[in-house]
Amino acid sequence: MKEQPSFEASAVHDNPIHTFFQFLTGSIPDQLSLGELRWFTVALYWAILLGSLYVFALNWRRDPSQRTITHVSIYLMRVLAAGMWYLGTLWKLPLPVAAGFHYWLGASVKYSSFSLHADIMQVFFDHIALVQPVIYLLEVFFTASLMLGFMVRLSGILAALFTLNLLIGLYNDPTEWPWTYVGIICTHGMFAATHAGRSLGIDNLLAKRLIPGVRYDGRAARALALAS
Repeated sequence: MKEQPSFEASAVHDNPIHTFFQFLTGSIPDQLSLGELRWFTVALYWAILLGSLYVFALNWRRDPSQRTITHVSIYLMRVLAAGMWYLGTLWKLPLPVAAGFHYWLGASVKYSSFSLHADIMQVFFDHIALVQPVIYLLEVFFTASLMLGFMVRLSGILAALFTLNLLIGLYNDPTEWPWTYVGIICTHGMFAATHAGRSLGIDNLLAKRLIPGVRYDGRAARALALAS
């Protein structure tokens, strides 16, 4: 009879709740590797998180129609997705070139699905000191947009296209599972298609004109309406 493999429990286990609290205090490995710069990442996330909770409370108080399981669920999914993007910003520090970003940008050239795409990524790689700060700011924007529920249609579309680029660039990497990227694309596509920012987000406050003193006509207002 064939001997069955033995699986022994690891002596040390972690869990998402513990990791989250470590992250809030700058204690996960990606933050510790940044030295004193980690406190910047902690302060920025706390600022966005507190802003998100404040926007949640405003919606809850001013718009009774938001007080549903559906809206709360969409809000929580946005916040979780934002966490993924913010964790991704950590290995794009320090600027202008971080070792992690250098490796993965190079991998998107090496493992790209199409030669034309590889050529384009090679141009980005050759100018990595200019590209990395832009990508860092873009991922911070994704984080803030999703957590605050602001211009989520725009950020959802951009995040889906951003992830499509990763899917194409890393499709042949043996350490990557392409369906991970497909899932991220679908998630952010749904955020855009369903106006997810209008669930306990700034987008809802703007759409229902619940913020006093804001002009709700003109080109800027129309542009915001399209983005949200």
